[in-house]
Amino acid sequence: MKLAVVGAAVLWGTAGTAGLLVAGVDPISLAAARLVVGGLVLAVAVGPAIRSLPRPALLLPAAVAVAAYQLCFFAAVSRTGVAIGTVVAIGSGPVFTGLLSWALDRVRPTRRWAGATAVAIAGCAVLTGGGGEVRLDGVLIALLGGLLYAFYAVTAARVISAGASSDAVMGAMFGGAAVVMLPVLLWTGTAWLTEPRGLLTALYLGCATTALAYILYGRGLRTTPVATAATLALAEPAVAALLGVVVLGEQLTLTSAAGLLLLGGSLAVVALPERWSGRRGRAAAIESSA
Repeated sequence: MKLAVVGAAVLWGTAGTAGLLVAGVDPISLAAARLVVGGLVLAVAVGPAIRSLPRPALLLPAAVAVAAYQLCFFAAVSRTGVAIGTVVAIGSGPVFTGLLSWALDRVRPTRRWAGATAVAIAGCAVLTGGGGEVRLDGVLIALLGGLLYAFYAVTAARVISAGASSDAVMGAMFGGAAVVMLPVLLWTGTAWLTEPRGLLTALYLGCATTALAYILYGRGLRTTPVATAATLALAEPAVAALLGVVVLGEQLTLTSAAGLLLLGGSLAVVALPERWSGRRGRAAAIESSA
């Protein structure tokens, strides 16, 4: 089911290009619309399954974390630039996920995962470039975003591993996040949603890059250790970069191409079945127990 996680990351990677179809829209409003539409679609689609969850209120903190992650990401980008904010927020997510999984579930990260994740983060940093003013407050907010991502990913994985339906878990989390983000959407303005292009973009972002993507991600978490899934999700910036070249006509420098190769290679290592690793015994036992 690692392929499901990669599929989710591919869909996430299309969000930036889709968002550029609507010019002049506040990015926070765009993110809020994405969560409101996606969360409502998810909640409606899997409604009966949500009602079957034994204690859905346990997912309320994770739903708040989903919404707060979006706000932290955009706040970090506005303070320290797109490149640094993205690398810190997205790159720290797998690290925090591995640490939380280790602390809460005693799932010790494998050396292969640690090495591949480090290379993937380095590739992400090279791919997005190092420009921008480094501001401590922006970096700290980005790190908080990475921690929030890790929290809701690990929470979802723990509930799913306890026997809950992955669709129901994602529906409850993102349905709750939609409720939290609705006031943000109303506050930032909805006039752009009355235009066909704006409405179609919001529907794509909500239905494809949120609802469908997190259905796939949740199903991947059924059999994929959450730390591994978080690292595979780093395919998102690679997809975004390739779409920038193919669809938007952006230029990919040699440095960015090198970062893309680093990122792709490290993700391939993470995605390989454990039997391809030279260290089969303990690593395989750890990952299979997650």
